[in-house]
Amino acid sequence: MSLATFFDRYLPPLETEMRAIVRTADPRYAGLFGMLRYHMGWADAAFNPCQARTGKRVRPVLCLLACETCGGSWEQALPAAAAIELLHNFSLIHDDIEDRDETRRGRLTVWALWGDAQAINAGDALLALANLALLRLSERKVPATTVVAAIRLFNHACLALTGGQYLDIGFESQESVSIADYLVMVEGKTAALVACACEMGALIAAASDTQRKHLRSFGHHLGLAFQMRDDILGIWGDPNATGKPVGADIARRKKSLPILHGLERSAELRALLAQKTLSAADIHRAVELLGETNSREYAEQLAREHHTRALAALVEANPQGPAAQALHELAQTLLNRER
Repeated sequence: MSLATFFDRYLPPLETEMRAIVRTADPRYAGLFGMLRYHMGWADAAFNPCQARTGKRVRPVLCLLACETCGGSWEQALPAAAAIELLHNFSLIHDDIEDRDETRRGRLTVWALWGDAQAINAGDALLALANLALLRLSERKVPATTVVAAIRLFNHACLALTGGQYLDIGFESQESVSIADYLVMVEGKTAALVACACEMGALIAAASDTQRKHLRSFGHHLGLAFQMRDDILGIWGDPNATGKPVGADIARRKKSLPILHGLERSAELRALLAQKTLSAADIHRAVELLGETNSREYAEQLAREHHTRALAALVEANPQGPAAQALHELAQTLLNRER
């Protein structure tokens, strides 16, 4: 079975599960839940039903694949997969506020439409709903001890995610950031939830501690490679695919992996990015300097190394069935993605 077949199998019931979670019968909160449906791509700005662009749903699919490859029932893991995707979207709502991003997936962001305060409320509500989603595992006959373990795993990932975001925001005003600092940040901001998704699926499948450990390691290294690829696309990505201009991360002065590598090796780049404002010519020159320091090649090599470590951990997990090949294929797809 191809990876596309698994996506076709998983996504409709996953969407049904998430829609069941993100709803309220209380008319007093109709606007709040309308904002959530808007962000998830299920409603327009007037809260009328629609089908807008959604996220890739990679994290919940990883959870379901991990469960299936460990011999579990992927249907049983649906509430956990939904919780993981809702947690991811909670972080996106808050990230958009923190980064002042006015658009996401081709539409205005929640804060751009309804203001910072209501966007914070919307994100908080989505986080609460994500936690409540995990309790739905008991309705699918998951043992109570496993549900408690899932809630613990989930919230540790949430703390790591927010900790990574805290570090990332701090980097913006921090004059010196090392690549080691960057890796600590990315382990929280990006890798923690990917690792959680993989381990969560194994947990619900009642996999052995060894399998859980290796699938978590698979997710950890896959998450690091994913972020490094994102950093590459943030500078050299095709604007038609990413929706962002070439050098977008330079314009935002992000402390991404290629930029940190270049800053360590180019005094001209350090002086350039120390300027209060950056012109289009400055950004173009910065891209040239990153080429001269081989910073793209460095980031690509490090991403490949973590991808290789992810696949090695997957082999150690001894996955079974067609879902095992799908996990391998998904890892390859994420490394080579163009958006």
